[in-house]
Amino acid sequence: MSYINIKKILSAATFAATAFGLSFSAANAESDEKLLSTIKDRGTILIGLEATYPPFNYQDENGELVGFEVDVAKAVAERIGVNAEFVPTKWDGMLAGLETKRFDIVTNQVTITEERQKKYDFTQPYTVSGIQVITREDKQSDFNTPADLSGKTVGVGLGSNYEEWLNQNVPEANVSTYDDNATKLQDLLVGRLDAFLNDRLAATYLLENSGGRIVAAGEPFDKQRMGIALRKNNADLLDALNKALDELRADGTLAKISQKWFKLDATK
Repeated sequence: MSYINIKKILSAATFAATAFGLSFSAANAESDEKLLSTIKDRGTILIGLEATYPPFNYQDENGELVGFEVDVAKAVAERIGVNAEFVPTKWDGMLAGLETKRFDIVTNQVTITEERQKKYDFTQPYTVSGIQVITREDKQSDFNTPADLSGKTVGVGLGSNYEEWLNQNVPEANVSTYDDNATKLQDLLVGRLDAFLNDRLAATYLLENSGGRIVAAGEPFDKQRMGIALRKNNADLLDALNKALDELRADGTLAKISQKWFKLDATK
């Protein structure tokens, strides 16, 4: 299935808003002091993700939520002894939703940064990646290094690590922010953007389904590590999540899931 098909991408966004009509009153009412116990008593762990971000988390042609992070989250939940319950949320509201206890954790390629670590706790990384410039085939030679983004109109996710990176490292770039991938991709194809930034692993998926209309330009840069994000002062839950990841890494499950979605081990 091609995700360059804008209609299909937009239908995935609709899915995120409608297909999971969940009630989160229990999560909002609970105290964080014994969150792991609350999760075990509930029998489910509430997990924030976009559900429109292939191949990490998205709706397939059968309407099922699938992807690398869906598989990782289910495996982690199983090790803790509960079921995974997914809460689709737009990225620009993801961490705010974590703060307001709409969900217990976030598995949505959240880059571990010093700034974010001041507000949230993170598990050990379960993905190691980098930033990739994506552009149209006719502009591929225009972008050989990150410095070539200067003076160009570059698309990024609103509130994303890519937006922060551009503002800090290429302030001369004309930054356009988006709250969904479909519009960003459409604007690139019609020429409103010169390029956009994405995770190198997501870029591989997009390129394979683009029919040659978009390409990766230059090598990935700014190595990034992504972990499960959770609210601070939840040491028991953090320890349980890290223990689960340790076990999944040791028995090869993490590597197997990565190979399934990326044909390489992106977990180390």
